[in-house]
Amino acid sequence: MVTHNLEHLRTFLTVYRAGSLTEAAKLLGISQPTASTHVHSLEQNLGLRLFDRTPLGVTPTPRADGLARDVGPHIDALDDLAYISALSGANESIHLGGPAEFLTTMLLPHTPVLAAAVGARLRIRFGLVDGLLEELRSGDLDIVVSAVQPRVQGVTGTPLYDEEFVLVAAPSWQASRPGTSPADAELAAVPVVAYAENMPIIRRYWRTVFERRPDDLRPSCIVPDLRGVRAAVLAGAGMSVLPRYLVEDDLAAGTLMSLHTPEVAPLNTVYLATRTGDLDRNHQLRSLTSVIQRLTGS
Repeated sequence: MVTHNLEHLRTFLTVYRAGSLTEAAKLLGISQPTASTHVHSLEQNLGLRLFDRTPLGVTPTPRADGLARDVGPHIDALDDLAYISALSGANESIHLGGPAEFLTTMLLPHTPVLAAAVGARLRIRFGLVDGLLEELRSGDLDIVVSAVQPRVQGVTGTPLYDEEFVLVAAPSWQASRPGTSPADAELAAVPVVAYAENMPIIRRYWRTVFERRPDDLRPSCIVPDLRGVRAAVLAGAGMSVLPRYLVEDDLAAGTLMSLHTPEVAPLNTVYLATRTGDLDRNHQLRSLTSVIQRLTGS
């Protein structure tokens, strides 16, 4: 009876899940040639081909599908035990990344609950989605709240929250005929506070709701943080499009007004991203994911 090298099986499983020798090597902290050697040795030992090599990565064969089903739960269980054992160290942390606005508004007010869920130090990192997902893939982050569906090898995204966008301004800017189209001169004359020069959120709202580009609008103020955009709009600087979770209390208090009520509100799905397979073998991430889902109402 042949005894297969455990590290070769672990490398095989990581390559199988990541779909790439290069990505698997990065996740395992080994070189790409070493990962290739592990897989080749396992193929020779088993006497069968596990992957077809392609310019875009590797494609598992039916034999690889079967082997992954057989060994996956056992490798994951061993890794989970090793992870739990490692957590006895005082410096272990769980690293959560995401947009500053979403984390600050939706999750950080519940920090004690989040920390209790993981049973370890919680480290929060703000950033832009592309950089955060790359840090997740490389192992610098454990879990990421992503405003876009992750399309990074070795990363899996689960829908978390549908954020609704609202066109808002201070009451002093409200059009005399609430709910009329922004094409009207009254509303078109309202200054625009935008997140970026090209007004990405406002453009998406206009295309979705009015089926046209906002070519008649020009930003009078650029604030690269939605919390800053909200503060400027509250101060009367003009109008903007913001996620409802950020302005819900302002709308209820009357300090902000909705300038338009579409039949179908524009939505954007927020995802919770983890490295592929981590939720299966890491009880802490499963616990944290469950709490985040509960806190966001998903």
